[in-house]
Amino acid sequence: MSKVKNLAINYKTAEEFKKFREYGAQELHMIDELEANVIDANIDSPFYGIYQGDDLAARMCLYRREDTDHPIDNDTADYLVIWKLEVLEKYQGRGFGSELIDYAKSFNLPIKAISRFQNSRNFFEKHDFDAHEYDIERDLADESLMWYPN
Repeated sequence: MSKVKNLAINYKTAEEFKKFREYGAQELHMIDELEANVIDANIDSPFYGIYQGDDLAARMCLYRREDTDHPIDNDTADYLVIWKLEVLEKYQGRGFGSELIDYAKSFNLPIKAISRFQNSRNFFEKHDFDAHEYDIERDLADESLMWYPN
């Protein structure tokens, strides 16, 4: 089993993300978000990844959100958001995406996953995420799925 690591906000990580730009889905770029935050080294990085040797093989943006004005299900205001989970093509099928999901689930908070593509929707559904209705004005995407801890 690989180890999920919190990715530092620095230029080395930005260089690693460029590999995803070349080989990953165009809509899943994190490089701009990362470089926008490099200036403030004190902020907590929302980026997590799995290395295979020296190569970043999988990554996700995972952050905590608290929205007391618009709770998800009338009482859940504190939850996590998975945004931009991606595994490089040459590393797919090795369970890295599942490891990132399991890591997010380990916080034992509800998780909202942003699903942009049909195959990613199937991936999240395989990991017990379900469709959920949201307030479109505050949502990050049209296709969102939820997972709730037992």
